[in-house]
Amino acid sequence: MTHRPLPALRFGLRRVSPSSRGFRMPAEWEPHRATWLIWPHNRTDWGVKTRAVEWCYGEIIRHLIDRERVSILVQNETIARRARLVLDLIGVPKSRVDMYQIPTNRSWIRDSGPLFVLRTTEAGRRDVAITDWRFNGWAKYRAWQRDDALSARISDYLKMRRFAVEVRSTDQYEPIVLEGGSIDVNGRGLLLTTKECLLSPIQCRNPGLTRETIEQALKAALGVRRVIWLESGIAGDDTHGHVDDVARFVSSGTVVAAVESDPADLNYSPLRANLAILKQMRDLRGRPLRVVSIPMPRPVYFKGERLPASYLNFYISNGLVMVPTFNDPHDRLALNRLATLFPSREVVGIYAGDLILGLGALHCITQQEPH
Repeated sequence: MTHRPLPALRFGLRRVSPSSRGFRMPAEWEPHRATWLIWPHNRTDWGVKTRAVEWCYGEIIRHLIDRERVSILVQNETIARRARLVLDLIGVPKSRVDMYQIPTNRSWIRDSGPLFVLRTTEAGRRDVAITDWRFNGWAKYRAWQRDDALSARISDYLKMRRFAVEVRSTDQYEPIVLEGGSIDVNGRGLLLTTKECLLSPIQCRNPGLTRETIEQALKAALGVRRVIWLESGIAGDDTHGHVDDVARFVSSGTVVAAVESDPADLNYSPLRANLAILKQMRDLRGRPLRVVSIPMPRPVYFKGERLPASYLNFYISNGLVMVPTFNDPHDRLALNRLATLFPSREVVGIYAGDLILGLGALHCITQQEPH
């Protein structure tokens, strides 16, 4: 099969896309080699809760280590010592953890870190590469340059091929901005995102890029064939519309969607609009997607600020699904519903009442490396 070059796009110094080479972004439930995290260090994220968040990280890592390796990025040796102390106290074996000293601005590796892609070669070998998108602090914060360098640094450590995703702008190529929390894939050609995040003039990631060009980049870099555009994210989300709080694939043909039952809540109408779109969607074979609703927890506030609490910010690892919980009556319902959808995986709740103060939860602080 002959693949035509994409005249507006470039991947590193080449115009041949990852998808044309057989790469695709695998679904989160596909096998992992490791989970990547950045140990908390920026107190502007969690303030007085920073120490509590470290123990939340420890709990997450404690659940992961029996299922896959854990790769932790640390800001400096002081932070490394703190991480080792916490992990030692909760009994995490050093042999299961890889630690890398790479300076970062913040800890939201889902958005700033690499998006891994995978292919199976003709010889049957699994080949993993990195797609490197620009990270610009959600088009909101000024300190992001260290985070933007993460994909290149990680690819150097892993000695892994890296595709820098760029688009032609006048007489030069410019990186395309994309955060991992703004998309979700089923590994079989479908991708979920929101118009609020990728197309809005507010916190505009890619000024001047059309919806068509953004879709072209997603398809060429991540091996997807159809982009499902939902409307918006949830109240309190300062990323302006990340999809991983509102809708997630749990199998190639099943999506979970957040719903709000209180008509007076800010999330009620936007989540109903997203749900209506999903119920009209079909897979690449023309079959309707199965849509399962998950209730929202009651609103969570800190110092009068609404926080983006959602059960859909869960993380799927080998044999395990970790779900943020909030000491809410809906915790049990969300856990039970997800347990039904993941019958072969252990589903556990991780209290995220401290973590969510940083405006993100379990999915936001993790990034899977496929195997």
